[in-house]
Amino acid sequence: MFRGIHQLALDNKGRLSIPTAYRQRLLEACESRMVLTIDRDRCLLLYPLNVWEEIECKLIQLSSTHKRARALKRLLLGHAEECVLDSGGRILLPGPLREFAGLERRVVLVGQGNKFEIWNEPAWQAWCDAALDGGDDDGEPMPDLDALAF
Repeated sequence: MFRGIHQLALDNKGRLSIPTAYRQRLLEACESRMVLTIDRDRCLLLYPLNVWEEIECKLIQLSSTHKRARALKRLLLGHAEECVLDSGGRILLPGPLREFAGLERRVVLVGQGNKFEIWNEPAWQAWCDAALDGGDDDGEPMPDLDALAF
């Protein structure tokens, strides 16, 4: 499970150092192979390859005649890039993906259980501020954790 918020810096080549605590898990779970893709919130999603392959199978099964399903496939599959941890525990974030998410030097790695999100630091802070102020624009209430069966 990936959790927590990690404030990190990209190096001059656009590489991101994965926190040490997760490197061994990634080695064991997916031989350090991962997939990066985009998210509608203008961040990047980083999946272990084995998790991504399950998502990819579901995406491929979506209708190609349904406009929104087709758009989702284009966005997620079309931007997907495989990456591997190097000997220094870093992954290269390709230029087009960095540009899409507005990633510069300071980034935030946010654990989301089965994946990480990679955010531009100011964009992450703005998203947090809006969410805490109830600024979600989809009109749906936050799920009630007490109502979930644990």
